[in-house]
Amino acid sequence: MSYENITTEQKERVHYITVNRPKQMNALNKATIQELHEAFKAADEDGGTRAIILTGSGEKAFVAGADIKEFADFDTENGKALAAEGQKKLFDFIENLSTPVIAAVNGFALGGGLELAMASHIRVASNNAKLGLPEVSLGVIPGYGGTQRLAQLVGRGKAMEMITTAGMISADDAQNWGLVNHVVAQEDLMALAEKIAGKICNNSGNAIASAMKAVNANYTDGVDGFEVEITEFGNCFGTEEFVEGTAAFVEKRKPSFK
Repeated sequence: MSYENITTEQKERVHYITVNRPKQMNALNKATIQELHEAFKAADEDGGTRAIILTGSGEKAFVAGADIKEFADFDTENGKALAAEGQKKLFDFIENLSTPVIAAVNGFALGGGLELAMASHIRVASNNAKLGLPEVSLGVIPGYGGTQRLAQLVGRGKAMEMITTAGMISADDAQNWGLVNHVVAQEDLMALAEKIAGKICNNSGNAIASAMKAVNANYTDGVDGFEVEITEFGNCFGTEEFVEGTAAFVEKRKPSFK
């Protein structure tokens, strides 16, 4: 499929999705959100894809925020619709994929950009990255899940500080706060993301999907995560990958998950 605002590439079992709007610092507009939705959906449904790496073009920005010009004249109802549609189409959609998404944060991740990284399952950052939610400086609040996911990742106090001050934090602070998993030099960023993706690809795709579903259940209102874990644990026993994995262990060999 051809896209205007993103690029995609498949290398063996890893799918690469790159936001490609360098003149706009890779800012998210409606068209980009739609294209990202389509790209993630296609990658997740591809049985040959075991991991997805998401990044931004260039070395300055992962995604520097939303395209403010698109909603500067919105009223209350337009604003609610914008947040609801965006969360459903992209941010919640990514979080609930069955394929792990690794966000390779290569520069500024602000506003919707940080929200996009937080919706991903694993985050690695270059040492020049800057992360923040500056929405209150524009008279709004994070609307793509930022108030919820940031507090889950760094705790209520730090989330309140980041959101109310509209400030940016460094990659090192982000790692210390638990917002990103690893920080490396810019030139080593993709290699690290690929290393993590490679480790994921060695394991059972069915089991990974079940594990991700169980972890997410802990953050879903009205859902008992322990019960989901029990169900998904049992479901694994009915898969060919369970048979292969246990047989490989008994036979003292590496499993071959198809």
